[in-house]
This record gives sequence, structure tokens and C-alpha cells, in this order.
Amino acid sequence: MTASFTATLRACMAADVGAAVHATVVSANGVGALIGGAPGAGKSSLALHLMALGAGLVCDDSVELFVQGARLMARAPTTTPALIEARGIGLLRVALQPPTPLIVIVDLDLAPPARLPPPVRCDILGISLPVLSGRIGPHLAPALMQILGTGHVPHHD
Repeated sequence: MTASFTATLRACMAADVGAAVHATVVSANGVGALIGGAPGAGKSSLALHLMALGAGLVCDDSVELFVQGARLMARAPTTTPALIEARGIGLLRVALQPPTPLIVIVDLDLAPPARLPPPVRCDILGISLPVLSGRIGPHLAPALMQILGTGHVPHHD
């Protein structure tokens, strides 16, 4: 069994490997979601769904994480092209969004343990963020847009 994205992220941050991770970040209403998972898990696909609902792309495939004030921030590496992969179609041009504060992590490798799952958090660079299981079905993108729109992650107050 392979480790989930969140477990891998924790291990990298604990080992001080650096703050660049294989993930995708979208933003809406001034806040962002870090989307991670194994290759082929659907990071870019979920980002495209969120973009169709009004989110912007901060970065696809690679993200730099850093702390600014008391917030975990995400930005595209300077070498990242303004593209997103649409599997089976090709690379699509996009306008990348500026660095954004993260409010939630979506782990596409995890299925929720219950219909109303208990809170899970992940510490990254000293900042604790809520983690959502990404394998929940077609309502994931609209639910994430609601979370980004309100800034409220259920069961993580």
C-alpha cells in the first residue's frame, strides 16, 4: 500500500526536505486549496472542475509552500509554465493566480472513514490545516467552492 498524499507531505516537512511539493493549488475569494494525490489521482481534473466553477489556478503539478505572517502560502515556482493538463486533450493555457493563503488540503488518496468524518489536520511548516478526503464523489468540486467562498471547513472549527 502506498502512503497517502498527506502522509507523504508530513514526512517531507518533518524531514525538512523543502517546501516544494507535487500538488495543485486553486484559489477563490482570496484563499486556496492544496490538492494532492498520487500521479493520475485527478489533481488537474479537480482543478479544471473548480476553474469551471470560478476558481483560479495558482499552480499545477508543483507548488512552493512558505509561511507569511501566521498563514501557509502557496505559489507557483518561477519556472512553472501557465498551463494545466487536461488528460486526453493536452496542455491548456491559463492565467496563473498570485500567491494565496491556504485554508484546506484535499487528499485525493483518502476515502472518508464515515459519512460525516471526524476532523483531520496536517501541520506544514508549523501551520495546521484541515484535511479533507478527496475520494467522495462528484460533489467534491462544488463543496470545495463553497468552502473557499465561505472560508469555513466543516467540523474543523
